[in-house]
Amino acid sequence: MRPSSRQEILARRIAFLKQVSLFSEVSEAELATLVDDFHPREFSKDEIIFRQGDTSRELYLVVRGKVRIFRISPSGAETTIAIYSTGSVMGEFAVVDSEPRSATAKAIEATDLLLMPHEKFLQHMRHLPDLALGMTKLLSSRVRWTAAFAETIAQYDAAGRLLHILLLYNEQFGQEEEAGKRYILDLSLNQTDLASLVGARREWVNRLLRDWQKRGLVAYEAGKIIILDLPRAQAERDSRIEANVGGGGW
Repeated sequence: MRPSSRQEILARRIAFLKQVSLFSEVSEAELATLVDDFHPREFSKDEIIFRQGDTSRELYLVVRGKVRIFRISPSGAETTIAIYSTGSVMGEFAVVDSEPRSATAKAIEATDLLLMPHEKFLQHMRHLPDLALGMTKLLSSRVRWTAAFAETIAQYDAAGRLLHILLLYNEQFGQEEEAGKRYILDLSLNQTDLASLVGARREWVNRLLRDWQKRGLVAYEAGKIIILDLPRAQAERDSRIEANVGGGGW
């Protein structure tokens, strides 16, 4: 088999970038001017990509795998902020404002990334208006996600927050097994990681998951979330608003 030509490699790289929302509006000719400024990096499971407080400023794209983004409190407790997978962009805040990393990024399975030094990315953004617009849209989406997360804190009790977040991730990553009803959500998270999504204890999450499985809503198997009955899971989530308003809690 003949080696891939330079043109074929370039075409594959451009095709991948076009699937990333940040670059979706950038022309192929313009993408060809920046693909060589991305450098591949491989990370093994549980390897730290960058740490909260680091002064590194590279931009990252996820080619394969999953990455957990979390903050660490002064006491050492972790709060998971987001899970990123293929096509996700990471590290954009430090690229734009040159401030220290606001969170830690950790590979939760074998992960391939592309990284670009911030100087190179800013140079491209100055010369490519559609790339600058893509970055604006990306930052707007982060704000919307933060607003949606804040809404869960205000509206739902802890159980409702966890279920709401899982259903949001199911919209992004869920694999349909039975249309409108059963979905597999592989976040590669253990129960401690799930607890960190809502600032709860692992033991509480374990009890909650057992209860949900008995009721035919959600199951947890080897790091995978199985939505057993999507409409019923959504109804359970919505019922937690009333539980929160009524003073219900943990």
